[in-house]
Amino acid sequence: MIKIGDKAPETLGRDENGKEIRLSDFKGKKLVLYFYPKDMTSGCTAQACNLRDNYSELRRQGYAVVGVSVQDEKSHQKFIAKNELPFPLIADTDHTLNEAFGTWGEKSMYGRKYFGTFRTTFIINEEGIVERIIGPKEIKTKDHTAQILG
Repeated sequence: MIKIGDKAPETLGRDENGKEIRLSDFKGKKLVLYFYPKDMTSGCTAQACNLRDNYSELRRQGYAVVGVSVQDEKSHQKFIAKNELPFPLIADTDHTLNEAFGTWGEKSMYGRKYFGTFRTTFIINEEGIVERIIGPKEIKTKDHTAQILG
């Protein structure tokens, strides 16, 4: 499990177009690596759209944004197209990145237990070190950019 002060892994995964995303692609930028449960759900859409609506400000302040969920490339392509997202989404279908960052585990809804992604955002500095973690209980999906920049 990745903690504050740890170096993020070099290979992050493949985006919605099958392109490999690497940590070194963001050298000299701060990276917002956000893990979310599922494309097209209300909370995940609110979070992605908040980041989209504030994307130019995030970039102006030196941030790149990459989303991660376990849906496949096709699902991500639809989610990006529907919401006009300007940043890549990693298709972590085998949970490798989720497990490396400690965002995959047992959840419970209406008494039913299942495995899924804990909504978590990692702020990674220009040298690839995790500077800050915004955990599942802290994230405000409709105001997430303010939390990142705040």
